[in-house]
Amino acid sequence: MTTGTINADSTVSYSGKSWQKDSSWGNYNVTTLTSYSGPKNVANALLYSDNIFFAQTVLQMGADKFTENLNNIGFNQQLDFPLTLRKSQYSSGDSIDGEIKLADTGYGQGDLLVNPIHVASIYSAFANGGDMVKPYIEYNNGETEYYKENAFSEEAAEEVKNDLIQVVESPNGTAHDMQMSGLTIAGKTGTAELKTSSEDTESGTLGWFDCFTIGRQGGDLLFVGMVENTQNNSDGGSHYVISKIREILGDS
Repeated sequence: MTTGTINADSTVSYSGKSWQKDSSWGNYNVTTLTSYSGPKNVANALLYSDNIFFAQTVLQMGADKFTENLNNIGFNQQLDFPLTLRKSQYSSGDSIDGEIKLADTGYGQGDLLVNPIHVASIYSAFANGGDMVKPYIEYNNGETEYYKENAFSEEAAEEVKNDLIQVVESPNGTAHDMQMSGLTIAGKTGTAELKTSSEDTESGTLGWFDCFTIGRQGGDLLFVGMVENTQNNSDGGSHYVISKIREILGDS
């Protein structure tokens, strides 16, 4: 949305729970878990965690523009932080190799690896009009510094924030169990596969949940939660993380 590749009303087209660009992909399909009847736009893609929407959108954008903008928000860069952290990456080489890998990267798979502290900074932009907050460990008298200003357009940040609120508020949202009375929360579930190939059945998965509060009395909070080895969990582990964040927010 920041680059103008899509806007809030843009839609993609496919049917069922699997899709491929054309026969050149052979037996490979991008798959998603949920069928839904509404428009296949960014709001519903976030609500239902629609891998196919993001795969089609990143192919429309193209690898050059996609990687340029990932670099603009801190990929392949050492984060300015008191502890040495691994750099976030979108490729294990110099570029994203081929259409299939690009499509997979668009919905968070492929060779994409994102440092959790970097994830927190990225999410902070959706609460700050597109500016990514610089993370720190020691309290700095409440002064906010920014790691990347204008990481996303203000319009894109606002759209994503409102859509993430619906991921929690809507009964159809993947994080509806995070809804808490009297508190507005924007969040997103995710499952990261660690397999090295499509034939790999041994490697585990990571269950993620990231969220931030809006207008919370006493100050807003942002959470990045991850649990390992969730491959045998029917909920992908994200809902285990949600239960822990609810406890932190005082809902036991």
